[in-house]
Amino acid sequence: MMDRLLSMNAFVTAAELGSYARAAERLNLSPQMVAKHVTALEQRLGARLLNRTTRRQSLTELGSAYYERCKHILTEAEAADSLAQVMNDTPRGKLRITAPVTFGSYSLMPLITAFLREHPDVEIDLHLTDRFVDLVEEGYEVAFRIGPLATSSLTARPLAPYNLVVCAAPAYLAARGAPRVPADLEHHECLGYAFSSRPADREWVFYHGTVAHTVSVASRLQINESRALMSAALDGFGIVLGPEDFLRVALTRGELVRVLPDYAAPSRTMHLVYTANRQRTAKLRRFVEAVLDRFGPALRIKCETPA
Repeated sequence: MMDRLLSMNAFVTAAELGSYARAAERLNLSPQMVAKHVTALEQRLGARLLNRTTRRQSLTELGSAYYERCKHILTEAEAADSLAQVMNDTPRGKLRITAPVTFGSYSLMPLITAFLREHPDVEIDLHLTDRFVDLVEEGYEVAFRIGPLATSSLTARPLAPYNLVVCAAPAYLAARGAPRVPADLEHHECLGYAFSSRPADREWVFYHGTVAHTVSVASRLQINESRALMSAALDGFGIVLGPEDFLRVALTRGELVRVLPDYAAPSRTMHLVYTANRQRTAKLRRFVEAVLDRFGPALRIKCETPA
């Protein structure tokens, strides 16, 4: 006999995602098993929940009402499980996290591995992508967001700005000359990251004290991968704007040289966001604490702002 909560979860997921195949991928089951769970519910109720054709599926009138009740039951069951974890305060279970690719690869990984060593009952599923991820729709519990936040129902905790540096290979500077002020960059090849969800930044903002200097930049080369971007800079093709953590080794070795050292390079705001409409589990609470410890300056900011 099938577990009724598992069957309800399979039915709700299939209804929300629109197909057994997508539900199976989310639930780590086979499409056939998802279908069996839904069929078991239909047999128990003596009525069809989903109208299925070769191209699409839709909820029946009963299915729509049953879907709402199932969501409520599953939420209450999850809250009960969360309450048990909060009471014993032992982080356990899988934590699904998403973060931008370069930040996740070079800045976040030391925190992730340290967290796993400290909490042996926790698993982490880390998904690195530069596209916008909908936490609720795609089943993630927490995300790192770089750049301005859109208004949403998520809870956002401010982190230290994501610091960028501007640098170039010695060979490029020897051939083209080193810019003395930000405006000089208009006459250089300026290599910036080309985001999958939006165009590359065409304006770089520098600060000299409290004075902002905005310069329009351009390049004939668009790249959406940081290692390739750095390769172009190391090859002497242009001046690169990139994350300080990522470029630090090349700068230390002298393979790249800081440009405009008297000006503060652009930086981007960074936040940790997570769902706030349910009891937070011990694993999530501890992870948020670890992130705030590692990525201040708003270290342990008590106020939480809407994302």
